[in-house]
Amino acid sequence: MLRTRLTERLGLRHPIIGAPMAFAAGGRLAAAISEAGAFGLIGGGYGDADWLRREFDVAGNRPVGCGFITWSLRRQPAILDVALARNPKAIFLSFDDPAPFAARIKNRGVLLICQIQTRKDALRALDCGADIIVAQGSEAGGHGEIRGTFSLIPEIADVIANQSPDALLCAAGGVGDGRGIAAALMLGADGVVVGSRFWASEEATVSARMHAVAVGATGDDTIRSQLMDMARKLDWPSRYTARVLRNQFIKRWQGREEELRAAADEVALQYQRAWTEGNPDESNTFVGEVVGLIHQIEPVGKIIERMVGDAARLIDHAGRHLNGIGST
Repeated sequence: MLRTRLTERLGLRHPIIGAPMAFAAGGRLAAAISEAGAFGLIGGGYGDADWLRREFDVAGNRPVGCGFITWSLRRQPAILDVALARNPKAIFLSFDDPAPFAARIKNRGVLLICQIQTRKDALRALDCGADIIVAQGSEAGGHGEIRGTFSLIPEIADVIANQSPDALLCAAGGVGDGRGIAAALMLGADGVVVGSRFWASEEATVSARMHAVAVGATGDDTIRSQLMDMARKLDWPSRYTARVLRNQFIKRWQGREEELRAAADEVALQYQRAWTEGNPDESNTFVGEVVGLIHQIEPVGKIIERMVGDAARLIDHAGRHLNGIGST
């Protein structure tokens, strides 16, 4: 068991939060993560109220939270009320200024989790009263920016220590096994946010074909791109790209962005059909560099147990090893 400020604040057995991955993190996955002693989040994505209600129903009375793509939430702010009506333990905001929603969340006594990609983002989130900062490195699957996890975490740890020492810090991006957890804690984090490894679980809402290609991939097979957002006609801010597996769709359109924009209506229909079919060649598999550490699809409880056990052994071994070196 790894006890940290995160486990104490949230009443967890393990210092792990499941990433609120749009489409993949439904109520079943969030509930399974929480049942395993970590904290699960439903991915609110681009704001489908009926879907969100169904997924909260699936999660039942488990202590879960909900995450939103903040720039999309600004366009339909009422969707936040749908989540708050279910008394979530936390709301997770990422990819825009949290200020328009922070007060509504905190006034309800709900924890505010803000995912950031830069030091400037972290300072803004702390000004808005964030209870937990998630510092996301570019290794992460899905959307993000360019900072690497290894240097971003200690920098943000120092910011929090100086600006708001009661706030907690979680590391995201490249955490897929016990080594990632141990490293994050040594870098100053109170816990981790895990995405891709839970995406590759039995409880995630992911097609068998996409799971299969991910299991056979390595970190070298991922790429950061905006092509899939263009194809889906999603108006993502230009600062963010997404990490996905290279596939036929990427090969076809990379370097032909203007042609893709011109054909957006037709391509959007084709992409949506491929996504619905779970076709990994003509729609994208959103996973991070940690995919190279994923070799099978397993129940999320088993994944968590192994990750935490390995992390605890590594930390214990490192402490004994370093103490031995220091005493010579």
